[in-house]
Amino acid sequence: MAEVLLYHHIQGLTDGVQAFAEDLRQAGHTVHTPDLFEGRTFGSLQEGMEFARETGFDTVRARGVAAAENLGPDLVYAGFSFGVTIAQKLAQTRPGARGALLMHSCIPVTEFGDSWPDGVPVQLHGKEGDEFFDEDLPAARELAKSTSAAELFVYPGDQHLFTDSSLDAFDAEASALVRERVLKFLASI
Repeated sequence: MAEVLLYHHIQGLTDGVQAFAEDLRQAGHTVHTPDLFEGRTFGSLQEGMEFARETGFDTVRARGVAAAENLGPDLVYAGFSFGVTIAQKLAQTRPGARGALLMHSCIPVTEFGDSWPDGVPVQLHGKEGDEFFDEDLPAARELAKSTSAAELFVYPGDQHLFTDSSLDAFDAEASALVRERVLKFLASI
């Protein structure tokens, strides 16, 4: 079974993020869900962005990196949207990474090095009409082309945080497919 370090999105460690993590735990995986916002959750993307801006994006990301330091190196790094910025960085730069799950976002690989690390599988998930994922789709496609260990899944619709069951953007059908694919990915690690 895999050990996963799962970073929440800009609205915080919501009930929906925790439910996603619990689904992975029920399948036998160990899942860590650090709370980068120290107990705060937000009702909108804008409110979460304002909090992160006031706190400092670098401060919030440093909390995420610190959470990894207390764990062994053999982790699958996972993130939802904003959490991808931390998960992807660690997957690319921290020795021993076993994989990466990037949901709702992708950063150009060159932000964290020259290329995606050899032997580190990655899955990317997003919606084709999501205005935020649309901005990241070129980077996701480039990453998927750069390694045979990548899978890119693009779902119909325009909801951004569609895997979070506690938000209005939740899409039960697409989210179930993401979970199925994520569980298959984790079982292969």
